[in-house]
Amino acid sequence: MELTKKISPSFMCADFMELQKCLRELEESKAEYLHIDVMDGSFVPNYTLGTDFCKVLKKNTHIPLDIHLMIDSPEYKLSWFPIGEGDYVSVHYESTPHIHRALQQIKSLGAKPMVALNPATPLSTLEYLLDDIDAVLLMTVNPGFAGQKLVEATLKKISDLRQFLDSRDRGHIEIEVDGNVSFENARKMSDRGANIFVAGSSSIFSPSFSLTEGIKRLRRAIE
Repeated sequence: MELTKKISPSFMCADFMELQKCLRELEESKAEYLHIDVMDGSFVPNYTLGTDFCKVLKKNTHIPLDIHLMIDSPEYKLSWFPIGEGDYVSVHYESTPHIHRALQQIKSLGAKPMVALNPATPLSTLEYLLDDIDAVLLMTVNPGFAGQKLVEATLKKISDLRQFLDSRDRGHIEIEVDGNVSFENARKMSDRGANIFVAGSSSIFSPSFSLTEGIKRLRRAIE
């Protein structure tokens, strides 16, 4: 089945002195999601956006949140976030031995569960999770920092994942990609079966053009 191509701007890459302006521009550009990177300094070696930031966003925009939890033991912390209907929430397979519990809690909060995989994590880990997820987030860089170089092997992983899902009658499960989603790479990712694109410093957040222009360019690349 043909899945709609969507853009999820990464708020980690936004100008924090101009967040309100950025939010209005993304609304006018009809961004489908707002990607919120949450890092705890333990699962990944960095700290980023937190619970209060998510709550403020939730109150100030109609765009659904795409909350990417790069944190240890997320099943104990989901209640800290303003998770609601229409939101995507991703938890890393590598972050907990209780991945089913985390995914089921996300669904119980009314959101759509997504499992995230690091570049070297095999697709076989998804075999017994397919009934519990609405999407898979494929990391195309190792998580923790913006501006990294693409792990080239992940391009094949996108194709393999699409085939993996389709062969199991799970064509409705979406594939999100995160990491060096440049205009050039986004086209390659789209051609291989990705349909949600986390857009950051490699594409739409550039000092060379406006956010509006960046989103237009990215849409042309993925469609």
